[in-house]
Amino acid sequence: MLTLLSTIASFLTGGLPKILDMLQDRGDKKQEIELLRLQIEREAKMAEMGHLAQAKIEEIRAAADMVQAAASEKVALYQHDSDIGKGISTWVANLRASVRPVITYAMFLMLCGINVYGCWYATEQGVPFIDALNLLWDDETQTLFASIIAFWFGSQAFSRR
Repeated sequence: MLTLLSTIASFLTGGLPKILDMLQDRGDKKQEIELLRLQIEREAKMAEMGHLAQAKIEEIRAAADMVQAAASEKVALYQHDSDIGKGISTWVANLRASVRPVITYAMFLMLCGINVYGCWYATEQGVPFIDALNLLWDDETQTLFASIIAFWFGSQAFSRR
């Protein structure tokens, strides 16, 4: 039961950033809809007063401001990313990007190595294979293994959406 709950929790936490991004996107879209509604109301009032040309000029200015703001934000993000990586070699940048996968592979290989060696050692000492397997692959190990796999595959599943 603990393994199942841990697997579900790990799968969901792997996708938590994407869920938060979806919620943020939903809020952004709601705000954009509200801004568009206000803009339509403003244009209708200006058209009633005969200021249709002025409304078009304001619309163009607003669109230009939004494009400029988006461009400035993108430039700032790129600048931040480049500032973090200033002065480091390609090797260091690649090493920095590989930390999480390398740790995951190392932990997985360590788990496999311990279990294979433990099973071999137990059978050499005369412990029946089934008993050795039950000692090595206990509930805690199953929970840990299921959590790791569910976290990684959960983050991959949510990143595709």
